[in-house]
Amino acid sequence: MRAERYWRQASQVSLEALRCGALLPLATEEVIDPRLAPFRLRTLHGLPPRHLRECGPRPNPFLPWEPLLQVDQLESGHVVLLNKYPVQSCHLLLISGEWQPQQGWLEGQDWQAVAKVAADTGGLWFFNSSALAGASQPHRHLQLLPRQGDEPSCPLAESINQQLRQEHPPWPWAYRISPRLDPLGCSDLAEIYAGHSRDLGLGEPGLQDQPLHPYNLIFDDSWFLTVRRLREHCAGFSVNGLGFAGYLLVRVVPTVTEFYTIKGVVDRIAASPANTVAEIRGAFDKQRQIDPTITSLAAKELDITKQNDRVVISFAYEKEIELLGPVFLLIKYAGRSK
Repeated sequence: MRAERYWRQASQVSLEALRCGALLPLATEEVIDPRLAPFRLRTLHGLPPRHLRECGPRPNPFLPWEPLLQVDQLESGHVVLLNKYPVQSCHLLLISGEWQPQQGWLEGQDWQAVAKVAADTGGLWFFNSSALAGASQPHRHLQLLPRQGDEPSCPLAESINQQLRQEHPPWPWAYRISPRLDPLGCSDLAEIYAGHSRDLGLGEPGLQDQPLHPYNLIFDDSWFLTVRRLREHCAGFSVNGLGFAGYLLVRVVPTVTEFYTIKGVVDRIAASPANTVAEIRGAFDKQRQIDPTITSLAAKELDITKQNDRVVISFAYEKEIELLGPVFLLIKYAGRSK
């Protein structure tokens, strides 16, 4: 049994951080659809955190770190912090106390710090090696989502264990999975990390200055997964290490914006002098040429009727968005003119 001191301390620190506004949980809503299983999809309400929106140079939020978010400082110099924008309660960061680049190799002292925390609090660990792997900050940090001992670490945990038993087909990603041998002591982490790096062509820790490609690490007490990345976005959505654990977070604002653009266009056309079907379809085609954001609906798909001598334009379409591997998000839109 783990003591879970870090978890309890994080819970206490969270109360004050929330009260003071230092902790800003993301406002999300889960999409319930059995076709997404085993993946879990949440949509983000409103704008993403400022550090994901701002362009250009940004200050390092970890030098100095916010005292209100500190959970503990380790002998190695690493600091355990609350994630300012958590995806769950007690979402922890393990940061290097001094500057170390996120895109550099993880080193012995990093694994020792992981071992210190993991001996006390278990859960799902993940690491995004650079911006191309979904990292929002260039300062070295690993992340931990605490879990109870009998709680699955993530939606894909069972699929990963099945792959280790050769009972599950492989995914269409460049990745390696290895079983964990020392979940409490973590003496196996550095060796697995180095082996996966060689196998995936990332390079050799200690020989190259930094990895040759971006990657994600995801691990719990039972397994260790490394994914080599080609790009950060998939179908316009950002995917970090949690995506390969089965957690997907999307913003559907672009598709919603398109819907309201279409709605505005048909409202204006219905109120215009255009009266015949040909004139209405022609007016819609002209608007599509002017506004390149309208891509999901063609003029021929408009349903044009009259009610009490008033033109009514109805429309319906589906937007299918590839999220990750075999998972798609299907959004159905329908509307009509005023």
